[in-house]
Amino acid sequence: QGGGGALQSLICDSLRLHPDGMQGIFPSKQLAFTSSGYVEPLLPPMRSHKICDNGHNLELSPGEKNTSPHLMSLDYLVHDFEFMCRKLKPTSRLVLLDMGASLDFHGTAVTPIVTLLKQYEKFGFVFDHIYGFEITKKDPNVIYKTSLPEEYIPSYHWINVGVSSKEGDKLNPLHSIIKKLNEDDFVVVKLDIDTSSIEVPLARELLEDKDGVYSKIIDQFYFEHHVHLGELAGHWRSSMDGTVGESLELFSNLRKKGIPAHFWP
Repeated sequence: QGGGGALQSLICDSLRLHPDGMQGIFPSKQLAFTSSGYVEPLLPPMRSHKICDNGHNLELSPGEKNTSPHLMSLDYLVHDFEFMCRKLKPTSRLVLLDMGASLDFHGTAVTPIVTLLKQYEKFGFVFDHIYGFEITKKDPNVIYKTSLPEEYIPSYHWINVGVSSKEGDKLNPLHSIIKKLNEDDFVVVKLDIDTSSIEVPLARELLEDKDGVYSKIIDQFYFEHHVHLGELAGHWRSSMDGTVGESLELFSNLRKKGIPAHFWP
């Protein structure tokens, strides 16, 4: 076991992107430190700041959609893979829970969740189980033959029903899946179902963490929080609820609770 630990240490060392670690990449030191290492600071517009340019340095008219090519970019996210690597155990399962798994929502473009998976894989994090919940009815033939890249066939669980925000409900994946995992597992949760009445209570359930379980199990949490934000009003429309300030407070409190939270595009 000692030899295994030494090998893991060498592997994790190889994930260090700068001799001084993450802070060496960001000399301004404007990073936040969480239970999963360093992450990006929490700032509006709650995704890449490049969307504010809109390509023309013009303000959007009411209801106008943001056409920035950076709208779905994940480049603003910061992950401390070296730190996360050192937390892994020989028995760790790598699990991704995707609530709002619209694999074909973005047409021919690569969907952001696949981009995220590729990012993790680049640093050696290959998921054993990916649970995709999606309420929009889809033909399984389309999902598995067309939408889903072949390399995810062995690990992907397509669950074509909506999630429930009711605590203890079997269709609440926080209850039926996350609580069945353990602290040694590496667990990523993504929440983006475009329905504030369901997703906000789920985020609040994580924050309240009545059993003290979620903060011990969840290693990364991504959430597209639809609040009133001019740069995205043309996309979010009637789904907007709450303020940017309230969103910043929610994400900040999740991080303080021990759940590294990121804005999702």
